Amino acid sequence: MSIREMGAVLRRRWYVLAPVVLLSLLAALHLYRSVPVAYQSQSSVALLDSSAASQLPPSFGNPISNAGGALVVTADVLIRTLSGADAARDLHSLGVTDPYTVGFAANTSGPLLTLTVTGTDRGKVLEETNKLTDFAGEQLNALQAAAKVQPAYMVQTAPVVLPQTPVPQLKSRYQQVLGVLILGAAGGFVLSFVTDAALVARRRRRERAGAGAPDAPGRPGARRRSRGRHLDATALLTGYLALAFFVPSNLTLPGMGGVGTPANVFALLGLFWYLATWLTGRIRPRPGTRLPRVVMWLLAVSVLASYVANASRGAVRKELLGADRGLIALLVWVALVVLVTAGIQDRARLDVLMRRAVVMGSVVAAIGFYDFFTATNIADSISIPGLQSSVAQITTLDRGAFTRPRSTTAQPLEFGGMLALLLPFAVHQAFDPARRRLKAWRRWAPVVLMGGALPLTVSRTSIIGALIVILVMVPRWKPQRRWTAVGVLVGAVACFKVIIPGLIGTITALFASFLTNSDSSTQARTVKYSAIVPYLDERPLFGRGLGTFIPELYFFTDNQYMLTLAEMGLLGLVALLALFFAGIHQGGAIRRLAADESDRELGQAFFASAVVALVVSATFDALSFPMFAGMFFLTIAAGGTYLGFIRRAAPKPRTVESACLPADRPSPSKSPAPAPVP
Repeated sequence: MSIREMGAVLRRRWYVLAPVVLLSLLAALHLYRSVPVAYQSQSSVALLDSSAASQLPPSFGNPISNAGGALVVTADVLIRTLSGADAARDLHSLGVTDPYTVGFAANTSGPLLTLTVTGTDRGKVLEETNKLTDFAGEQLNALQAAAKVQPAYMVQTAPVVLPQTPVPQLKSRYQQVLGVLILGAAGGFVLSFVTDAALVARRRRRERAGAGAPDAPGRPGARRRSRGRHLDATALLTGYLALAFFVPSNLTLPGMGGVGTPANVFALLGLFWYLATWLTGRIRPRPGTRLPRVVMWLLAVSVLASYVANASRGAVRKELLGADRGLIALLVWVALVVLVTAGIQDRARLDVLMRRAVVMGSVVAAIGFYDFFTATNIADSISIPGLQSSVAQITTLDRGAFTRPRSTTAQPLEFGGMLALLLPFAVHQAFDPARRRLKAWRRWAPVVLMGGALPLTVSRTSIIGALIVILVMVPRWKPQRRWTAVGVLVGAVACFKVIIPGLIGTITALFASFLTNSDSSTQARTVKYSAIVPYLDERPLFGRGLGTFIPELYFFTDNQYMLTLAEMGLLGLVALLALFFAGIHQGGAIRRLAADESDRELGQAFFASAVVALVVSATFDALSFPMFAGMFFLTIAAGGTYLGFIRRAAPKPRTVESACLPADRPSPSKSPAPAPVP
């Protein structure tokens, strides 16, 4: 369905679109005038060490100030105390009835706290901020008195920034008004196409019930031929890939967090295109492509259940906004799966999409080479008007003597994980007989760029992903190709050792420290395994809500399975595992049903990509990064679509009910019957 045709439907059903948009405008105006302006006041408090020298417990001294040897731990204890239910009751009795938050001050590493109160009465907000600031010092003294700390060893609070004059928070009001307008416009858009589809279907039934004559050119029911250029799902997904790969994934629309990337917004527009095309009856999902949509339905149920659970537990404002962003992320993932599995009707167009994904991924890998050898991040120099960074203070990361590239991604882990997902398809396309007419450098350049960029990240995630691709794909090859690949891999390791001295040794030391549990990053991850248990015990089934386990309020998990347990509970973990195993099943089914060697290798590529996603998700919170998440859902959906194409092309088995051969297949020769005896 072209843009011209969509505009024609909206013009034809203006009597549906106009009232809905008008009602949304009136609702937005009423909301703007009725919702009071929120005011916010802040103060900053620093923790000062005790006036007397204190020794480590248990001999004597202040156990709070010496917990971990830093006042940051003391500040964390105070933050958790002030955020508890007992402190909220005490503050309510003192007159602090408006919502308040306590946390570490932004862009600081010391024991500096920021106290924030938000309300609709400016004078009351300022008074409550003063009370909260005084209460913080009293609560710290009470904690130390309960621990029988001597007065000379007590940690003190010192206001650094006094309670500020409350300032109006107009952003939240404008966001609510804009949300109502967007909801009204989207509702009018969908209702217009629903109405058009219903009226067209009724007209066709009347024509069939009548004379049954075809529409004449002058009749109202005659279909007009569109002069607009045909727009299909492959073209839309190509636009998504271009935005996802070439716009740094840390640049987002203001107020939307990590899910507000231009690529995600474009994917949501693609979802509206699919709804319009599907409602008008111009596109229908092909048989055999249902599995990715089924597992996405299970994921959607778990996300919605966690959203309801988050709304019922009295979450703070940051968690509520995080849950809203989680719903937006779900819609983006659904859009990608639906556009690939139901929008692409021709296998040739799906082949085009996968080739474009590999080519764009190789360009991102080439940018990673530039970052590594120049010790810079090219994404830092990219600034797009209207977009802002969703990740504070992204700097060049080093490990050993090497700069870890991130190209246009938000983090080197995302860079390596995304390349490991696409590397199997680059290898398959390089061996594809249909591409033998191309020059060798065009077929093998993506493999060299992606495979060579993985070790440059100096990351266990990247090396594990590359090893999985090798272990899954190489053993299935013929002996000649297999031994050639082993020789090439050995030569590549030797080249890295000569060209980049020390890189192989640094990577080897990473895995050695991991096996001996002597690496600080490994220890930090293992400590968090037990820290997630209390949150799982609190809400084991549905979790706290997708997107609510914010590091500012809790901690970094660095493990997608742990994060899923905390945010979506056991149901979410089952849905996530269903996605991974669905991808593995699709790859195995393609390999089993394929009629030629190229399709069998394609199935093995999908199998390897799904196993990579399954394993590396235990090394970082994979779905929190938009580029990796987008490529993951796109490959899962592409595997289901390829499986549908191959199933429909496979010969049907002969059964007792249909033992006859097809009409176009010659019957086997039979011995001539004996001549009748005269």
